[in-house]
Amino acid sequence: MKSRRSFIKKGILSTSIPLFVPNTELFSVFKNTPSDKLNIGVIGTGSRGQGLISIINKIKGMNLIAICDTLPFRLNASSLLAPKAKLYSNYKKMLLNQDLDAIIISTPLNTHASIASDAIDASVHVYCEKTMVKGYKDTLGLIKKVKNGYNKIFQTGHQYHSSRLYSHIVDIIQAGEIGQVIAIESQWNRNGNWRRPVPNPKFERQINWRMYREYSYGLTAELSSHQIDFCNWLLKANPIKVTGFGGIDYWKDGRETYDNTHLIYTYPNGVKASFTCLTSNAKDDYQIKVMGDKATIIINTNKAWIYPEGKYDKVMGDVDGVTGATESWTEGKGNSIDFEHKEPTRQALEDFRESIINNTNPKSNINSGADVSFAVDMGIRAMDLSEVVSWDPKYNV
Repeated sequence: MKSRRSFIKKGILSTSIPLFVPNTELFSVFKNTPSDKLNIGVIGTGSRGQGLISIINKIKGMNLIAICDTLPFRLNASSLLAPKAKLYSNYKKMLLNQDLDAIIISTPLNTHASIASDAIDASVHVYCEKTMVKGYKDTLGLIKKVKNGYNKIFQTGHQYHSSRLYSHIVDIIQAGEIGQVIAIESQWNRNGNWRRPVPNPKFERQINWRMYREYSYGLTAELSSHQIDFCNWLLKANPIKVTGFGGIDYWKDGRETYDNTHLIYTYPNGVKASFTCLTSNAKDDYQIKVMGDKATIIINTNKAWIYPEGKYDKVMGDVDGVTGATESWTEGKGNSIDFEHKEPTRQALEDFRESIINNTNPKSNINSGADVSFAVDMGIRAMDLSEVVSWDPKYNV
């Protein structure tokens, strides 16, 4: 593996960029145990990046020293949130910053693999937003690079994997609280065109990159990926095949990614998990419904309820003058699952810091992130081709 020292000496830009040889006593990434204060850089300052910056500012021990974006107006706006941070328009220059301990990647999906690869060469810790990588080939490449001697922390931004509420739910389901899991239904529905405002038409593709196939896999990658991650985690498995349909059926505005998606994944134990995303109906918004033979658990972003199965009785009665069996159903009543937890993104960033300090594997890591990347890629191909797409053995790395 290339060391950070060799990365800085060699550089990844022209020789006109000043290069520095850091003082190993001051530069924490050269120490066996990093200091409690971590210097963070954020690459990508769109809505997600700005949200992350605001949270980082509130976390003790995380010091935001650098932010980067290719759009000057966005970078300048973000600087108001991080007045002490150094501004960069080129992330490779940021990676040469001798004080940098870790970076957060919150850029368009198609750039994740290259930025993460360069960050690995720079020997800094990485928090890579979901979906980790676009496409199975780049996912395999990044796995290989991370596992080839990279001794830093690599965390993937599936923040619900850090939620203590979600962890508690996984624990009680795996302990048999709802009996045998039969099926899972997930949705993340919205009513709106999912667009960001564009100050100038020339920035359309840069700002609304989620709408274009060159940059994004759309709803499945940006939304359903969180719920796919949860299912993989809960079931301790990856899906073996997927089928589904998607379309651009409502928003006729030049977008290339689907405005509605409907996917069904099959897991090795026979559980079928469905994932729906709409942009023209918001009923029930975000929801995961885990159905067992003893109870059902419904989860939203920060709350959960358990619905025990009701009592099913056959009663002999008279229906329209004909004696026969009638059915009565005592519906299970939902009870709130109360468990103390923080907002998931803040918890994920705090977990990232703790993993670095303690040199522990993150809950959402290169392996779980890659598994979701593979599953997302499978789902996109299933919808594009109108075929059943199976898990490829080469993903088992």
